[in-house]
This record gives sequence, structure tokens and C-alpha cells, in this order.
Amino acid sequence: MDILALNCGSSSVKYQLFDWDKKVVVAKGMVERVVIGDSFILHEVPGRETYREDSDCPDHKTAVDLILRTLTSPSHGVLQDIKQIAAVGHRVVHGGEKFTKSVLIDDEVLAAVTEVQHLAPLHNPPNIAGIEGAMAVLPGVPQIAIFDTAFHQTMPEHAYLYPLPYEWYEKYGVRRYGFHGTSHLYVSKRIAAILGKPANQCNVITMHIGNGVSHCAIKNGVSVDTSMGLTPLEGAMMGTRCGDIDPAIPAFMMQKENLSAKEIDSILNKKSGVIGITGRFTDRRDVIENANGGDRLCSLALDIEAYRLKKYIGTYMAVVGRLDAVVFTAGVGEMGAPIRERAISGLEHLGIVLDKERNASAMTRKRETLITTDDSPVKVYVIPTDEELVFTEDVAAILDGTYTDHMNFEYSFSRPDFVRK
Repeated sequence: MDILALNCGSSSVKYQLFDWDKKVVVAKGMVERVVIGDSFILHEVPGRETYREDSDCPDHKTAVDLILRTLTSPSHGVLQDIKQIAAVGHRVVHGGEKFTKSVLIDDEVLAAVTEVQHLAPLHNPPNIAGIEGAMAVLPGVPQIAIFDTAFHQTMPEHAYLYPLPYEWYEKYGVRRYGFHGTSHLYVSKRIAAILGKPANQCNVITMHIGNGVSHCAIKNGVSVDTSMGLTPLEGAMMGTRCGDIDPAIPAFMMQKENLSAKEIDSILNKKSGVIGITGRFTDRRDVIENANGGDRLCSLALDIEAYRLKKYIGTYMAVVGRLDAVVFTAGVGEMGAPIRERAISGLEHLGIVLDKERNASAMTRKRETLITTDDSPVKVYVIPTDEELVFTEDVAAILDGTYTDHMNFEYSFSRPDFVRK
């Protein structure tokens, strides 16, 4: 049984084809510059050179069609017929309050996802376009939605409600939702397996750090708080997003610079964070390199980011109580050793004792690595995330009727003997 995972962004479609019977990734890749022109696909098959093809994709349906055409290509493909695809799993960023687990997509589900797209205007519309495109190209094939927000639906009311007029929540759904749920789910299950404890007995802080950044306080295996809120703008400093700021600043700057609501929203989402401080970089590798070369603003950006990471660790330690571990994941979390060092240095009084050599050597996206000392009361690990594997396992379990929800379902990666293939 082959399962296709799709992650549709505003101008890209990531994909992964997984052979469920053999438990291996058959192919993966990405279509870039969808809608905006000069589109192309990068297609990777284990043991082969990466294949690139330029092909215009004016919409997501065309991009999905290109992916299927590439997967079945006599020269570059891995399937003889698209009928070998048993199901498709779709990342859906925002499910509102309606969805607490992955679900089979029908008209009612699609309508509910469309209804909350105003809460994630940069993400849900392309997610929906990808679903509709896959349904058109693969009629009759089961399509499953995996929600970023589902993992965080265990947050208590006092954590997800804002101190704002309550009718805003009742009328417009203004509350904390949280994102990157599949990543937080994956690494929280993995750290429990590594520690040799049942997930429902683990207290963990997970730190997903990429261009987008979110943190999660996990108590007894479930999310009790997370840094992103109504939208993915709240929380930590990010590549282009500001994260937590004084809420009076937007109105203040709108008056000072005569900015519209749309313009200030664009600045907060696209021109702030790391690029706002450095003026030119979002990639932390560039920031680290230039900081080492004496660039003051790059060094300042690293200090600000690490300081805010440190504050979230302290905050979430207060939330979960006894803490078993902190986990860094995603691109920067897995590869940004200098940022990790700055974030957890000086936390010995909280039971976190960094091993600088271990941290410096943890620069791969393929190995789970302890970066604290053996006698550190709280362990800190770098664990490569695998959101697509979560998609795949949810899809397979829904198809065979064994899926309940993410809390009670036993994922393969929740077992100590799990080996990444």
C-alpha cells in the first residue's frame, strides 16, 4: 500500500510517497513557484540523482498532476500506475475547534476547513486547493486531513483564552490554537521512547525552530500550552515574524508611518524577526556566519532569539512542573548549535547542564543526540522531526479502522526499537 503525503503552501507543494508494507520512503520532493510562474519540480528517489523538471503550474491542481506524472514516469518514476496510491494525507494548518484528530475528508470536512480559513489566510487556502486538486486528479481515492492545530486541542481553557472581551471568542473564535502540532507530537513520542517512559508520564518542552518557530509545554503526554496563538505570528522570534511584542506597537506605528492594517500586518509577518534585525538574512546559517565575522546586528539577532528561547524554557518549566526533557527540532533546532548553546547556557540552577562538545557535534538531521551531560537532571535532546511519517501513520490507521486519536494511538515511532529508515 502506497500512501502519498502532500503539504501545500501558497507557492509550493511538498510530497512524500511511502510504501506502508515495506515501511520505507519511496520518493519525495517539492514543486516550487506554484502560481507565481517558472515552476519546477525537484524529485528525489533513494539511490538516484535528484531529478528536476521545469513545468508551468498556474494552480495547485496542476502541481499535483505534475507530481503524479513524475511518480509514474517510465524514466524517473517509482510507480507503474497512479492506482497504486491507496490514499493521500494532507497537511491542514488550521482546523479551528472542530477537529481534535485526523479525519477522512468529505464535503462536510472541506466546508468546515473553508469556514475557518480566515484564521490562517496564508495557509488554509493553499491547503484547500491541494485537497481539491488531489480529489480531481485522484477521484475515489481516500483523502485524509491531518491538522496542525489538533495536537493542541488538549490545552485547558485558561491557557487558550486571551484576556479580551469574551464575546470575541464566542463570535469570532479568537483564542490560542497553536501550530506545528504534528512535529510536536512526533518528537514528544520519540523522547518518551528514548527515556524509556510511557508518553502519558512524560513532561517535556518541545522547541520547533525553523523559519517558523513554536514551542510546546507537554504535561503527561499532552499539550497544555503552546507559543503560537490565533495565528502563527505569536510566540518566539522567527525568520520574518516578530513573535511576542507589545500589542500597542502596531497601532503606534500605523499612526507614525501612516500605515494601513494590511501594511502593518505584512511588516509583522514578512519584514520582522531575524530579517527585521539583520536587515538582510532569514537563514540562520548566514546569520551565524556573519556574526562570527563581526557583524553586530547578526550577533544581536542571535542574542535576541536565544534570549527569547531561554524565557520560554523557564516559562514552560513553571507550567509543566517536574520536567523530564527539552527537545530541539526542525531545521534550526536540529542544525543551529550556536543558538542552542546560547539558549540553554546558564540554566544549571534549573537542572539543565549543557555539554558543549555534544552540542557542537549535533549538526545532523539524521541522528537523535543528547546534548546535556550524563548527570544533568533535565535532559536536552536534538531529535529530527518527521511530520510526514505522522501523516502516513494516521492515514494507514484511518484506512484500517485502528485510529482513535493522537493521544491513544500507538505510533511506530513511539516504540523504543523504532529505527528511522
